[in-house]
Amino acid sequence: MAMEVTQVLLNAQAIDASVRKQAEDSLRQFQEQNLPSFLLSLSGELANEEKPVDSRKLAGLILKNALDAKEQHRKFELVQRWLSLDGNAKTQIKTCLLSTLSSPVADARSTASQVIAKVAGIELPHKQWPELIGSLLLNVHQQSIHIKQATLETLGYLCEEVSPDVIDQDQVNKILTAVVQGMNASEGNNDVRLAATRSLYNALGFAQANFSNDMERDYIMRVVCEATLSPEVKIRQAAFECLVSIASTYYDKLARYIQDIFGITAKAVREDEEPVALQAIEFWSSICDEEIDILEAYGDDFTGDSDIPCFRFIKQALPALVPMLLETLLKQEEDQDQDEGAWNIAMAGGTCLGLVARTVGDEIVPLVMPFIEENITKSDWRQREAATYAFGSILEGPAPEKLMPIVNVALTFMLTALTQDPNNHVKDTTAWTLGRIFEFLHGSDVDTPIINQTNCQQIITVLLQSMKDVPNVAEKACGALYFLAQGYEDVGVSSPLTPYFQEIVQALLNVTHREDAGESRLRTAAYETLNEVVRCATDETASMVLQLVPVIMMELHNTLEGQKLSSDERERQGELQGLLCGCLQVLIQKLGSSDATKYMFMQYADNMMGLFLRVFACRNATVHEEAMLAIGALAYATGPDFAKYMTEFYKYIEMGLQNFEEYQVCAVTVGVVGDVCRALEDKILPFCDGIMAQLLKNLSSDQLHRSVKPPIFSCFGDIALAIGENFEKYLVYAMPMLQRAAELSAHTAGADDEMTDYTNSLRNGILEAYSGIFQGFKSSPKTQLLIPYAPHILQFLDSIYMGKDMDEIVMKTAIGVLGDLADTLGSNAGSLIQQSVSSKDFLRECLSSDDHLIKESAEWAKLAISRAISI
Repeated sequence: MAMEVTQVLLNAQAIDASVRKQAEDSLRQFQEQNLPSFLLSLSGELANEEKPVDSRKLAGLILKNALDAKEQHRKFELVQRWLSLDGNAKTQIKTCLLSTLSSPVADARSTASQVIAKVAGIELPHKQWPELIGSLLLNVHQQSIHIKQATLETLGYLCEEVSPDVIDQDQVNKILTAVVQGMNASEGNNDVRLAATRSLYNALGFAQANFSNDMERDYIMRVVCEATLSPEVKIRQAAFECLVSIASTYYDKLARYIQDIFGITAKAVREDEEPVALQAIEFWSSICDEEIDILEAYGDDFTGDSDIPCFRFIKQALPALVPMLLETLLKQEEDQDQDEGAWNIAMAGGTCLGLVARTVGDEIVPLVMPFIEENITKSDWRQREAATYAFGSILEGPAPEKLMPIVNVALTFMLTALTQDPNNHVKDTTAWTLGRIFEFLHGSDVDTPIINQTNCQQIITVLLQSMKDVPNVAEKACGALYFLAQGYEDVGVSSPLTPYFQEIVQALLNVTHREDAGESRLRTAAYETLNEVVRCATDETASMVLQLVPVIMMELHNTLEGQKLSSDERERQGELQGLLCGCLQVLIQKLGSSDATKYMFMQYADNMMGLFLRVFACRNATVHEEAMLAIGALAYATGPDFAKYMTEFYKYIEMGLQNFEEYQVCAVTVGVVGDVCRALEDKILPFCDGIMAQLLKNLSSDQLHRSVKPPIFSCFGDIALAIGENFEKYLVYAMPMLQRAAELSAHTAGADDEMTDYTNSLRNGILEAYSGIFQGFKSSPKTQLLIPYAPHILQFLDSIYMGKDMDEIVMKTAIGVLGDLADTLGSNAGSLIQQSVSSKDFLRECLSSDDHLIKESAEWAKLAISRAISI
């Protein structure tokens, strides 16, 4: 039974907060007390032409949110809830939705389109609502423009919601025919044509069979290319978006169209409005992405048996493509450096130029150098900036020896420009380019160093000077210094930066205290650079690194002193605390890993731990994460002595493990439990009951983000390794959990790439748990407790091997577990391993692996197995 909801929906949008809250409460109550009636009332409101637009739109929005959610577990609940709803109610709701597609009110139609697609996304995979697509296709042939436009929009949303295997090919053909006909130049109405073009974008994933048929593909490509020439800018933009998607989805089918597409894109880049021109550039960026992937995967040898040929479209287009991209660099915007989210033709052109350089390597250099030489000294800032940007963009891709002679000349010029150019844009891009030079052409793997005793001092002087410049230039100068330091990471005893270490650190600390350090990510960049300078420092500067500890601790202490702050100030302070905890983490890792400094550093450990625990009192997820990571590093550095902090720290471990909402905090906490186990070994025992209980609870929960579950399994392994045979009392809980997860990971294989990655991380977590448990029980009289679990573990290893979709990490862990099994159970495992389906083949494959870590693990496993069998 539907109810009158108009006034409540209007009140829910009132300016007065109390009226709004009251309306939201009554909507919530209505939903909880009678869901079918609530949803019916909303769909009735949306369909009713006599109701105000605002109440109809909100009704549709609430209806949509009742069917879908971002969080996986919530989405699952909503799907189940809809599926179990009374059939009559669902039919009435769907009737209302379909009738709304003919509404004269555009907002109502558009909202109904989205809701229909959400319902279809739930029902079609369950073989429900089979008549939907048929009735939508009938709509497309109606005279009414409104119905046509709304139906095409609905088909687009529907293709976004359901996966291609849910709709049979016959219906796919009909959908594509309707959509492509709607895009045709003969379609007189622009709204219909736009809706059709946007729908095609979503439907391209369904068109595999159609793109394999020459005639159908020719037709689709012709209509898309014609739409790029429409008089209506939004249609042109949508058509180019389709081309971008086709570039990545159907790269292997593009050869016969690429010449024409070049002509269309070049015209758009040079003459069309910015939103269209940006998509035209994006097409070539997509082609670069495809070719880079193919070249990385297959190297240069394209024999006949390569699945995906590389057509080298970019190489063929170079003589025309590069000049077109260079022209775009001159179309900068005045304030682009101040606006973090800025994106314009010049930036898109530079990004594409960088991808072209990565695709073709050396061949780009002679095509870009004349542009640089011609413009770098011009009086117009746009020309100087464009030349600098072009140079910075081509530094990744060509061989260092090709670039070295040019860079050696350019370096001096750029250092001068960075301090003396009157224009901030030019300085910003110059500092960025220096960063790129240091990132790609400086470091232990580059044969001829570009930085020597002579220019090192000048480089540092200029960068430190630039760190006092306006925030966006200073931020890029920090970035350049970051890569400069990183290039000296492996120098061994003496680094050319040592004489300037104190000066560099002081300059970076000064940047963090600037009044305007909140702009252009400047403060963050300064701390990131400071961390990198510390991380790459050599033993010569150890005493100076040690002096930095009390300085950073004092800064963190100052942020914790009770001032009354506004919510904005609190957010900024949270950000600062996170950066300081991150900095302390790097200092702990640096000083704690060297015997020379560890003893001196330990004098700060108690105070530092005190500060970290105080940080947990602030409600800010990022800060909690950073503090947890720093404590993990401290545990690793202090080893068994960390036990004295556990009583106080334990409650924060518990808090972190229970934080399902901010699941990254939960994941980091799980990792830190592992660090603490490695540090304390059996001293962790008094806290294990609580930790294990919480971890088991987390694994059973549908509320926790799935990405946290693999690390929890690994953590079982860390705990077992730390407490050895004392893990006995948890076996009865942990082993069945591991077994269930192992079975689940066998069933989820073969899905999309994202699912395969997740499955591999799940398998790796399970295997690390088994490995820790077996190693923990080794040489204990209680090893026989593990024998009943061995057959299942071997079955799991068989299923992984037979699945053929494991990555290198899983392969290494899996062969290690086979070895652990043999090593711990001895002769009890020997006969089981001999009976196992694939152990022999798996071992043989790992022994001949190119990956030396896999090979090493396999050799150890072979030894353990031969011992177990010979006993």
